[in-house]
Amino acid sequence: MNDFIVIRASSMPELFDCPSRWEAKNIRKIRMPSSGNSVLGRSVHAATAVFDSAVLDGNPITIDDASGVVADTIRNPDEEVDWGEDKPQDAENIGIALTGMYCRQIAPSMDYVAVEATCERLEIIDIGIALTGTTDRVVKTADGHAIADIKTGKSAVAADGTVKTQGHAAQMAVYELIAESSTGIQIDSPAKVIGLQVAKTDKGRRAGVGKIQGGRELILGDEDSPGLLEHAAAIIKSGLFPGNPRSMMCHAKYCPIHGACKWRK
Repeated sequence: MNDFIVIRASSMPELFDCPSRWEAKNIRKIRMPSSGNSVLGRSVHAATAVFDSAVLDGNPITIDDASGVVADTIRNPDEEVDWGEDKPQDAENIGIALTGMYCRQIAPSMDYVAVEATCERLEIIDIGIALTGTTDRVVKTADGHAIADIKTGKSAVAADGTVKTQGHAAQMAVYELIAESSTGIQIDSPAKVIGLQVAKTDKGRRAGVGKIQGGRELILGDEDSPGLLEHAAAIIKSGLFPGNPRSMMCHAKYCPIHGACKWRK
């Protein structure tokens, strides 16, 4: 059907954070340079995916081989990057260190059955939404299967090893839906959030795993209240995209219409 609203799973949080910014990026397709942090995150995602895919295929590679993917991604980005005060060499050093931590501390404890599971289109007919996106991992657990999503950031893992999971439930639930669609595997265990703490020193870098459950009800709703997916459809169909000047991402570095945004007045 041509009237389905196509939503990338990874863009869902931004739609609710600032509909105006989401509309500029996803409907008007206004592009802007990536930030250094974004490139760092992508480099770690790419490197760990290569490492895990090789293990899953029965042809494991070394951590050094995986680290080479970090270096290549940062040195040869496929889009414009605004590094600002960040330095590509620092990002490369951090990315290599985090990849090593992941490969040594996290990957050995996981029984992955799918890596980078991509869903081309999952249509939710009742509300006219088509979801697309890629789930980082599907992992076999003691009582079924779960998705695992890698999050890098300067506050991803607390000093006591606790992984930040607050605010990620809806996105994880969407990833569960597209993972089931792309793999045919029932996701019935709590989602895993793999946190990798970004820091310039070894002491500041940390890795850990947190869990999230109950997100399905949040996005799908029930008989008494609509879920977030229905709210998303309503926002987009209305054509009304208010801005949120109090958003943490309300900055020229993250928003392509920041300079012309009427909501900031």
